[in-house]
Amino acid sequence: MEGLFFNVNNGFLEGVVRGYKAGILSQGHYASLTQCESLEDLKTQLSATDYGNFLANEPSPLSTTTISDKATQILVDQFNFIRNNSVEPLCKFLDYITYGYMIDNVVLLITGTLHERDTHELLERCHPLGIFDTMPALCVATNVEELYQSVLVETPLAPYFRDCLSAADLDDLNIEIIRNTVYKAYLEDFYNFVGTLGSPTSEVMQTILAFEADRRTINITINSFDTELTKEQRAKLFPAIGRLFPEGNNALAKADDLEQVRLVCDNISEYRSFFDNSASAQASHDVGDLGIATQLEDRFFGWKFI
Repeated sequence: MEGLFFNVNNGFLEGVVRGYKAGILSQGHYASLTQCESLEDLKTQLSATDYGNFLANEPSPLSTTTISDKATQILVDQFNFIRNNSVEPLCKFLDYITYGYMIDNVVLLITGTLHERDTHELLERCHPLGIFDTMPALCVATNVEELYQSVLVETPLAPYFRDCLSAADLDDLNIEIIRNTVYKAYLEDFYNFVGTLGSPTSEVMQTILAFEADRRTINITINSFDTELTKEQRAKLFPAIGRLFPEGNNALAKADDLEQVRLVCDNISEYRSFFDNSASAQASHDVGDLGIATQLEDRFFGWKFI
């Protein structure tokens, strides 16, 4: 019965998304791009794809930043087109996707306010998927208290800040603790929302969000070694979802070194390979904890696209 009425609300957007998918660069395109000797050659090669003449009005010499910004804007425009033409619950689902970028943008503005930077300049550095209509209102704030009140009133992130942080926390806590505290609340909320959508959306998305929660839990653990962050504070930053929750989270909250982290992750078959070479590298003192964390982050990123 669900399939019978699918096209009423989603048929048009499904066709649009299929068109977007068909426009993704193929292996042949990437093979051609590897032969480019300059950014102008890259521009010429991309003009023969669905990217078209998106760099036509850009003056020479081109920069990698310009190419990245213009390509990102195409993605943002396509995403916004889908969101603007969607209905519930799809439009709410797409809103949730933007909240992660909003968190990064708001945290950037908080950092600028704490360091007395011109927040209007920081707007240019915000990710376009995390831009919202009332964001310029946040730039009016001249101190952390005003910014906190603006966030509660002007942004969709208000519930996450209100339930997790106070204005005093923005002034006293490390900025990464603020980011991870808010992101924890966001992931748990998103996880609960997709659980209401039914299969297969709930099954697929809860698997993705569970992995993201575990990834953040592992990274928070490793990055907190040899810092002033206590084990109690560390545990409060762990999302209460994921395959490591709750036993793995409890063990990671007490971990003192990478070997203990590896032993916890060995209980999840898919996570064992992440530490295969990392443990031997640490034993031979080839890299420090920061290098290990970087290696793990690369593997996490690769696993998400398998």
